[in-house]
Amino acid sequence: MKKILLFLALILAIHINAQDNRIPVDTTVVTSNEVIIRGKKVTYKAVTGMQPVWNDNGEVIASLYYTYYRRTNVKNGNKRPIIMSFNGGPGSASVWMHIAYTGPKVLNIDDEGYPIQPYGVKDNPNSILDVADIVYVNPVNTGYSRPVVKKGEKVDKSKFFGINADVKYLAGWLNTFITRNNRWQSPKYIIGESYGGTRVMGLAAELQNSQWMYLNGVIMVSPADYLVLRTGSAVESAINLPYYTAAAWYHKMLPAELQNKDLLEVLPLAESYAINELIPAMAKGGFISKEERNKVAERISYFSGIQKKVVLQHNLDIPKSYFWKELLRDKNGMTIGRLDSRYNGLDKRIAGDSPDYNSELTSWLHSFTPAINYYIREHLNFKTDVKYNVFGPVNPWDRRNNNVREGLRQAMAQNPYLKVLIQSGYYDGATTYFNAKYTMWQIDPSGRMKDRFEFKGYRSGHMMYLRNEDLKKSNDDLREFIRNSSANGKAAKY
Repeated sequence: MKKILLFLALILAIHINAQDNRIPVDTTVVTSNEVIIRGKKVTYKAVTGMQPVWNDNGEVIASLYYTYYRRTNVKNGNKRPIIMSFNGGPGSASVWMHIAYTGPKVLNIDDEGYPIQPYGVKDNPNSILDVADIVYVNPVNTGYSRPVVKKGEKVDKSKFFGINADVKYLAGWLNTFITRNNRWQSPKYIIGESYGGTRVMGLAAELQNSQWMYLNGVIMVSPADYLVLRTGSAVESAINLPYYTAAAWYHKMLPAELQNKDLLEVLPLAESYAINELIPAMAKGGFISKEERNKVAERISYFSGIQKKVVLQHNLDIPKSYFWKELLRDKNGMTIGRLDSRYNGLDKRIAGDSPDYNSELTSWLHSFTPAINYYIREHLNFKTDVKYNVFGPVNPWDRRNNNVREGLRQAMAQNPYLKVLIQSGYYDGATTYFNAKYTMWQIDPSGRMKDRFEFKGYRSGHMMYLRNEDLKKSNDDLREFIRNSSANGKAAKY
């Protein structure tokens, strides 16, 4: 008997080890739910699962995990606005906006965005599900999304991991999704956070030119624009200054003349100086006169809370990583957060050029990771042993031929319906609010479409919606944008 049991145990072990730990490439799970939004009951279906990506030969090369929320207690549901939602990274799952911003559930966090145990989710009374349906899309290697390869073959990374490859396959995937779910009559919007800003600028053109899908709106949340970021240019350096002003104001490190004003009174002063005086001065580089160098250093110090001598030691160009370490060095030795500079960190040494860790990101992962794993399994009823990648392996990322800005301009020029909303937190030190404004100004150099752009700022950081007051305001701003970008029977013509 013992030999038989041992044999059966061995067979079971072999079977378990032989199991293919992959999710089926095409599957859905549907649940019915309800939530109170702005005082009214909204019933909805949550559809979650996997949808394939095909190559030009019709072969499955990947499968993307998505969650689709569709309101049910309305008439003509297939004509409601639909928002296609992406996060960034690149390599980030669509988790942040999903369970903290626009979706029907939000994290169990305090009013300023800090983790609370027990981890989990609660109803979101601010969700835009009352006015639009939403699909959250996870690109390859994020969430449960994975490439599909035959045994013995390697993943062709060039198909997925790059600015243009990412846009191309996602546009095709969205075409399939819209077709499967009968949403061609809906006003369509795409929203992208951080690197998602680059992604949705590119998608606007790709969807229109290759998929014949015309949009009503493009929404960029704390957008990353790599035509400015990490370029080392005088412009990049100068337009960081208003962010320094915001962070220094929050931590009460500005001169009294500025500190005693409201933030929204102070920022226009820093913006004006950055554009009108600092950019020309920085452009002179080492050939700036000694007199002007000292004058500029004084003004940078005035607007940043950083000592003049430190500004001079950095040749007027304070790296953001140094700013996060330096601002409070002599006050309390704490660092400030990169993505949200309201957060403080505690380093091993007060000395140094940059923080030991991102205090804000560790806080966010603290609350998001357990919550999304719990929510998908227990609320959406999607069960798998595959690891949910909050951040997935997507490197090396091909940043060549970055023409997304021009792509968005062309899409807007060709589509009179298309409008753009940008949302940013003033305390975001990664993709600063003034960088977002600068990007907005540069998309259409002619200025003839500037009335179709809108910027909204908030007193928080990269994920401005984590602060409860801004969660309400930013969702209301989305509602207004959807309302203002609706065609309402008007023809698409100039």
